Amino acid sequence: MFAKRIIPCLDVRDGRTVKGVHFENLRDAGDAVELAALYAAQGADELVFLDISATIEQRKTLTALVERVASQIFIPFTVGGGIRSVDDCAALLRAGADKISLNSAAVRDPDLISRLAERFGSQCVVVAVDIKPVAGEWIVHVDSGKTATPWRAVEWAQELTRRGAGEILLTSMGHDGTKSGFALEITRAVSKAVHIPVVASGGAGSIGDFVDVFKDGCADAALAASVFHFGEIEIPNLKRELNRQGIVVRMEEKRS
Repeated sequence: MFAKRIIPCLDVRDGRTVKGVHFENLRDAGDAVELAALYAAQGADELVFLDISATIEQRKTLTALVERVASQIFIPFTVGGGIRSVDDCAALLRAGADKISLNSAAVRDPDLISRLAERFGSQCVVVAVDIKPVAGEWIVHVDSGKTATPWRAVEWAQELTRRGAGEILLTSMGHDGTKSGFALEITRAVSKAVHIPVVASGGAGSIGDFVDVFKDGCADAALAASVFHFGEIEIPNLKRELNRQGIVVRMEEKRS
């Protein structure tokens, strides 16, 4: 059995880590480099860095900041935001990313997923899927959640698998920042529909929420931001409780 992964997320805007609710009302959460080093030392399994305004502002990811973060950590590092081409991906990998995360670009140019998988390997390609209910269906959205697409969540996840994506980062926009728990039903549906790992995102507010998303949501990993940024949950404590609940996690704590 593969160990479940705990993944802090750094949503970055103008060089600072921020966090909001439903992708809005952002507040400062600290220095990205300092937080990355802290989470690596605490035993995070991976780290995700999302330049959340790059696509809207039609610019590339903050490569220099990615380099600074990469220099401080020794765990797998996923970077997303503003990636539109194979060259964009190559630049971020050279800067220290281990994986890249697509979102809007994957919907607008699905062939990009295949091109990246062929060039760098599927294990390098993560597709972020932002969803919310519309007329009773979980619909994929892009442009930081501002634009609805024709894709339903499960169908899009299956399409991503066919095109060579190695992992899906599934975020329920309605749960994002609310600390009300993950969207278990759709997370379970997507996880059971594909053979690649699914990272659940949006709604973590307690250790019990992580237990639920692994046991009931069938997620392979759980991503969270504010509960880690503001010290509400510490990763070592979280992992100890998951282990106590019979959920397999990597227990050794990393040291800087």
